[in-house]
Amino acid sequence: MSSFDVLARYGTGALLRFAAAVALFLVLHLIRIPLVLAARVLEVGMRRADGFATRQASQAPDGPINHFFAENTTTSREDTRVYA
Repeated sequence: MSSFDVLARYGTGALLRFAAAVALFLVLHLIRIPLVLAARVLEVGMRRADGFATRQASQAPDGPINHFFAENTTTSREDTRVYA
């Protein structure tokens, strides 16, 4: 059915409503494009941040974890004081 058949059968109002619906469909898709691009940029940034956090959390520690009871510490007079 062509637009002329719709015009002859249903009138000008139906043809204008159909044209408005098609125009609204196109406008909504044009508005959607920047939003999709922004979502892609956010996704890439979040993936990089996640990878960085995973790499940092999975590395072996450089030194002792418990600094209060480390094996390589020397005792000084301040460490051996007794508070009674």
